[in-house]
Amino acid sequence: MIPNRPRYAARLNAFKRKGDTVAGMLAAAGRVGGLSAADLNYPDHFVAHDPASLSRLLADHGLALNGLAMRYYTEEGFRLGAFTHPDAAIRRAAIDLTRRGIDACAEMGGSQMTLWMGQDGFDYSFQADYARMWDDTIAALAEVADHNPAIDIAVEYKPNEPRAHALMPDMATTLLALAEVGRRNTGVTLDFAHMLYAGEMPAKAAMLAARRSRILGLHLNDGYGKRDDGLMAGSVHPVQTVELLVALARIGYGGIIYFDTFPDHSGLNPIDEARTNIRLTDRLIEIAARLAADPALAAAQARQDAAAATGLVMAALCGA
Repeated sequence: MIPNRPRYAARLNAFKRKGDTVAGMLAAAGRVGGLSAADLNYPDHFVAHDPASLSRLLADHGLALNGLAMRYYTEEGFRLGAFTHPDAAIRRAAIDLTRRGIDACAEMGGSQMTLWMGQDGFDYSFQADYARMWDDTIAALAEVADHNPAIDIAVEYKPNEPRAHALMPDMATTLLALAEVGRRNTGVTLDFAHMLYAGEMPAKAAMLAARRSRILGLHLNDGYGKRDDGLMAGSVHPVQTVELLVALARIGYGGIIYFDTFPDHSGLNPIDEARTNIRLTDRLIEIAARLAADPALAAAQARQDAAAATGLVMAALCGA
């Protein structure tokens, strides 16, 4: 183990093979040296297991619970929206499902529920009453946050998918919503590929989150900015990844780093892919720690000297 290494988690479904079970996925994740935590999806991963048995499975494979993540797409009735569905009864069902997920998280000793509200959006002009959708979402977020104030509620935004336009597509919109929700146990999960997809500079988005809310989670991955590619961390945008890690070091973020990558999409061995993620990220964090403390870089940024800053960063990355 590297001294002071951050704790790493990975997307559990990345380890899924045809016919595999939650137990099989956890066993595979447990074989990755350096992975110390796992996220579970609710209700997907609880269909055949209760919270107690899942806690035992995690412990059996040397993994801690990072948190739970809601997955509304498993419910056909939420296709038109979960918190924004036009039918109040279906909105109530989505809120109640989320409350049960929060209860499961608490029973397992977890402290965080992540909400990715991909179904909450619209596809056509004149399809949606935007004000009503916004009001319903703010009310739902407030209710689930109030259900158990000891559990943090993290919003993971994404521009679209499956809806053409998500109601929470970027950092600014998410922060506006959380300000209206006004609950201390809410915050943001940063997903690197989602931030690229939203046309954001990840380090700037992290700065905004730290100023106006709380950074509750970090999903590292990479992509080409046109969709949620889920590639290995630093494989396409190493400079922007290091800039994000420098920003987080300066902010003082100390949470788990979660690899939200998709080895299953291109037939990679998920254990090898997770090990590569860890090796790359260990190196990038080491570089970021040095850069975050480098007075020459801070001075170059203060005067907006891109040539000097780039030279320092590339020397750290490439020895140039």
